[in-house]
Amino acid sequence: MKQKIVMIGAGNVATHLCIALKNAGYDIIQVFSRDISNAECLAPLVDAVAIDTLSEIETQADLYIISVSDSAIQDVIYEMPDVHGVVVHTAGSIEMETLAKFPLHGVLYPFQTFTREKELEFSQVPVLVEGNVSLSRKLVWDVANAISDNVQKANGSKRKILHISAVFACNFVNHLYALADDLLEKEGLEFSMLEPLIRETTQKALSMKPVHAQTGPATRGDREVMNNHMEALNSGTFHHDIYALLSESIFKFAKNEYS
Repeated sequence: MKQKIVMIGAGNVATHLCIALKNAGYDIIQVFSRDISNAECLAPLVDAVAIDTLSEIETQADLYIISVSDSAIQDVIYEMPDVHGVVVHTAGSIEMETLAKFPLHGVLYPFQTFTREKELEFSQVPVLVEGNVSLSRKLVWDVANAISDNVQKANGSKRKILHISAVFACNFVNHLYALADDLLEKEGLEFSMLEPLIRETTQKALSMKPVHAQTGPATRGDREVMNNHMEALNSGTFHHDIYALLSESIFKFAKNEYS
């Protein structure tokens, strides 16, 4: 018999998880969202029932996946009825013990950035897992291995550091792309001009230690070039302040001044 799963959430992570689990042979029986239209968009993709009230949750499922914003997790836990199966969340920075209300609980954290409309190969997504007792640990481990080729055990402190590192490597970097695009656009230049540079930099960062791949005026301590750049940026703007802050960080890192 297929194991039954209830998905609590219908956003980016929930969408990709639902599809991956469905493709792996699991039975997604319900999709919950406070906005029923969101649940109704996802549920048909995995032959599930859309609900918008937590009291409607089927209490005899095998696994309940809470995939909502971190700030909404506590409200969901409070409103959820007592259930038979294992309850997990998908958050990187929330402790497993947050789910202590449920006798069987754990974490199923896919370590990737998700956009609902963009397809990805879920088998390549690292999935970090944790469980409070052997039964929950086995179920979460088995589910994770059914959808990913890279499953690792990780407690709350490790997941938090991974999450923080992802903010640096993904969110912050993408914001810097946005700032670069803004600068280029004002001069009538295309962001695509940076593509070869971005690809080369990324490739080097993945093939050697990132600190060894660092180039540019800050690494060399070339204050003349850096000051020239900052003069071209309006003082007090995000571009100017971030340029100054990151340049100083790169310089100190290159000089081994960080612990």
